[in-house]
Amino acid sequence: MNRTDKIYIAGHRGMVGSAIVRRLQKDGFTNIVTRTSKELDLKEQSAVRDFFQGEKPDVVVLAAAKVGGIHANNVYRAQFLYENLMIESNIIHSAYENGVKKLLFLGSSCIYPKLAPQPLKEESLLTGLLEQTNEPYAIAKIAGIKLAESYRRQYGCNFISAMPTNLYGPNDNYDLNNSHVLPALIRKFHTAKLSAASSVEVWGTGSPMREFLHVDDLADACFFLLQNYDEEMFVNIGTGVDLTIKELAEMIREIVGYTGELKWNTDKPDGTPRKLMDVSRLHNLGWKHRIGLREGITAVYAEFAKSEMAGV
Repeated sequence: MNRTDKIYIAGHRGMVGSAIVRRLQKDGFTNIVTRTSKELDLKEQSAVRDFFQGEKPDVVVLAAAKVGGIHANNVYRAQFLYENLMIESNIIHSAYENGVKKLLFLGSSCIYPKLAPQPLKEESLLTGLLEQTNEPYAIAKIAGIKLAESYRRQYGCNFISAMPTNLYGPNDNYDLNNSHVLPALIRKFHTAKLSAASSVEVWGTGSPMREFLHVDDLADACFFLLQNYDEEMFVNIGTGVDLTIKELAEMIREIVGYTGELKWNTDKPDGTPRKLMDVSRLHNLGWKHRIGLREGITAVYAEFAKSEMAGV
């Protein structure tokens, strides 16, 4: 990647896309192309084709996706499958047609079989059944990986893929109806603290184990891969360290300063029992995360509380 390269970030307003834009700008990359969803509907093939023909980007980062937590994934199954398939198909095909020299497709750790051996190795893809609650989203992301792989094999495109673990950070989604567990817990505890509520309901049993990566670390890993990685096999991006949802809830409660009780609603789904990434491939390439979980959540909560006070 050269600083003069025109880099298109699909999904630049999302948590991941905005972090990648910040990381590129930090290193002096200023020729960054973006479009909002109102300006460019990535689900529309002709619109995407016209955009690529007009802009001719050198590098593409595909961070655009329809995303959500267990509830949203399970309820909006058709939307999650259709919209994500359309977005990635349109961008990857147009990148090929317009001679993009490098593309990075971003997937998700939910691509792995529900009962795959832990930690999750890249080689475990397609070796078993997926978690039912987010199967449509996982299938769409697997299709994206296979698109990148197939365009490489058939046309010689330098298209690579990376699979992040669970993410958190600036520009996260705190809507309780479709957010992920970490921001949902921050909002729940913050609201309970302000209202002096005696207890907070948390979904599930608290026993599933999850790994969390600060989005700024993810952006740094993507920047590293864009510069240093040109192989077909996708790469896991994570910390290689996990904790139970119960431990996460206790940590967030402590950081927020909420002193009430936790009530576990065991009628709600737990999801996959464990999702720890094997990040040895990425470590061997020379990249490792820098932001610890407590440090990261503390910074994120300070920002969240400030925006809530400002009425944002």
